[in-house]
This record gives sequence, C-alpha cells and structure tokens, in this order.
Amino acid sequence: MSSLRRILDVKGYGVWGVTPVTTVYDALRLMEEKNVGAVLVMKGEQLLGILSERDYARQIILKGRASKETTVEEIMSKPVVTAHPEQTPQECMEVMTKMSFRHLPVVENNKVIGVISLGDIVRDLLFQKDKRIKELQSKKKRDIIP
Repeated sequence: MSSLRRILDVKGYGVWGVTPVTTVYDALRLMEEKNVGAVLVMKGEQLLGILSERDYARQIILKGRASKETTVEEIMSKPVVTAHPEQTPQECMEVMTKMSFRHLPVVENNKVIGVISLGDIVRDLLFQKDKRIKELQSKKKRDIIP
C-alpha cells in the first residue's frame, strides 16, 4: 500500500518556508523561484501557518492590499492541517478535498519533513493504478499460457 512517505521518497523531502515577518511579496518570489504553490510559515522548526497562492489572491488582490507592505503572518492560513508519513494518499486526498486546500505538510515527531500537494497525490494514484493494471495483465497472460 502506498503512503505519504513513499511519495516523499520519490518527490523529495524539501520544505520551503518563510518567517512570519517575511513580506508577502518576498514569499511570492520564493514560490515562483521554487515553482511551488505554497510555502510554510515557520518560526525555527515550529509550523505556524501556510501561505498559498489562494491566500494571496483572496487576502491581497481582492482586498486591495500591497504585497510589499503586508507580512505573511497577516494573511497566512492557520491552524495548519498536517498529515503523518504513514497515512495513505487516499486519506489525505479526502481531507484536502473536504477542506478545500491543495498543500499538506507532513509531520513526524513534531517536525515538518515534507509537503504533499494534491498533484503529488494524483500522480501517485495514477502510478498505482497503472502498476495494478500491468500486474493484472501479466497475471492474465500467465493464466492463459499452458
């Protein structure tokens, strides 16, 4: 069975974070540089919140605020829902869909070890589906050959 740990083993354990006093503009620059849709808001190893493109659109653009003068802590989403590395992608997809977010920090022993996106989960589920189809096709061929 697949787990978030297996996804992180493939994807990598990199975590991109900013401090609460980072400007939204600088956080967006980091997101663009790293090609990610969200960054974690951290104080040392403590997870305080998460800033996503959706937060930016709703809290800065739609409210006419300035991203160079607004700090991340003013608009970050909190509290943050997290997952454990042994959880299944299906479990996490259900939570993410129900709560309408696309990024899920993975925490082990009170430390963030990675971030899983909805896209990561979809890629894994498709990989698992293709793998199962190939296994069934191989089994069918073995059953047919005398």
